[in-house]
Amino acid sequence: MTYGLPASVEINGNDYEIRSDYRAILDILEAINDPELTDSDRAEAVLRIFYPQFEEMPQRDYERAIDRCIWFINCGNEEELPENKPERLMDWQQDFSLIVAPVNRVLGKEIRSLDYLHWWTFIGAYQEIGDCTFAQIVNIRQKKAHGKKLDKAEQEYYKKNRNLIDFKRQYTSQEEDVISRWI
Repeated sequence: MTYGLPASVEINGNDYEIRSDYRAILDILEAINDPELTDSDRAEAVLRIFYPQFEEMPQRDYERAIDRCIWFINCGNEEELPENKPERLMDWQQDFSLIVAPVNRVLGKEIRSLDYLHWWTFIGAYQEIGDCTFAQIVNIRQKKAHGKKLDKAEQEYYKKNRNLIDFKRQYTSQEEDVISRWI
């Protein structure tokens, strides 16, 4: 059990400082989901963002470094990822503005004005946000993902707020070029 908030991880007998601020982890999650990047580009982006001394890390430590980054993002949880990918109910990038207000409420401060907020503290607050606009949006996404009927109020809310509820498709630059030629 880990009681502290880690600022480093151990990899093959060496301690490596990490970027533990929530913004760095959100940058990592954005890189992981970037359709423009190859798998190796994603891995390199994760390592460069998470480890300030990445340039000094021997290549033999890269795989374990990725594992420790995932461990950190999972707040110290060593559990294996589920075999079946769960349905997507949120997107950190798209939903960030909806998440900030309830996290601010839980923590009692404006997190965007803080110089530093540990990822685990951010996630702890995120898990306690309770009833809010974001929770309502996730509830509607979950019902839609499972083919459940929305009640009348949810249907009306969905019609008025599709831009918040529906996930925006990320296009590669090649796809953007093709689309721009159509318009």
